[in-house]
Amino acid sequence: MTWPATARYGLEAAPGRLGLVQDLLNTAAVEAPGSVDLLAAPDDARAWADAAVARWTAVTGQPVPPVRLDAEEAEKLRAFRDDLRRMITEGAGDEPGAGLRAMVPYRGSAALRLGEDGVVRLEPCGSGRRLLAALVLVAVFEAQRDGTWGRLKACRAPRCRVAFYDRSRNNSGVWHEVKSCGNAANLRACRARRRAREAGPGAKEAPGDRHPHR
Repeated sequence: MTWPATARYGLEAAPGRLGLVQDLLNTAAVEAPGSVDLLAAPDDARAWADAAVARWTAVTGQPVPPVRLDAEEAEKLRAFRDDLRRMITEGAGDEPGAGLRAMVPYRGSAALRLGEDGVVRLEPCGSGRRLLAALVLVAVFEAQRDGTWGRLKACRAPRCRVAFYDRSRNNSGVWHEVKSCGNAANLRACRARRRAREAGPGAKEAPGDRHPHR
């Protein structure tokens, strides 16, 4: 069993609960043939929610009741997802929450629960879209506290924006897949620099073309 939306891009999922956040982000479509938004239609949104909740239970051992989504709930879940995508895109490299300055506030309910192992945990509450939002917000909260939040990123390629978990030692990754997105960006930058050189010493380089991307 895998996280359904992330699996369609052939990516290794983020660890633990953060995998749900990554998966919600990856329900969005990218600019590629056959790519669809998994939350665009209520039936598709329910299918994704069922698979994601099942994966959550497998990863955490925490059972979650069935999530019921109608058209309005699916639309609100899309809005939540799109704000999260903007959060990791615009807030990349900043302190936790930097991408939230223009976001509509979101709230999720959670209860503190003392487990049999003596550990106190946040247990998300609610139903439908609110339960999914609570699961995601708890995962984000825990990732911000343990330092893994900054490794969840959106691919820098404008037509991609696939959410990936950066496992590089120095957390320097910017592409979800270097061969497809990284090489294409480097090639465009190289061509731009060559055109600038051919145009003469007085020509200006396009912003961002002075140095090759990693």
